[in-house]
Amino acid sequence: MKAHELRDLSTAELEARIKDETAALQNLSFSKSVTGQLENPARIKNHRREIARLKTVINEKRSAE
Repeated sequence: MKAHELRDLSTAELEARIKDETAALQNLSFSKSVTGQLENPARIKNHRREIARLKTVINEKRSAE
């Protein structure tokens, strides 16, 4: 999702998305360590960026309050 779409979500929803993205990133990292390769290694980068985007939006919301 884009940052402007994330700003419409509540903080609880954003934190739930962070939890999901972190779990997906851990699964990808584990798969990479076990098999040594991934089908699409760019997915790791995408999940890391999504987590950063979510944290940024949460910090923006908290500073606005």
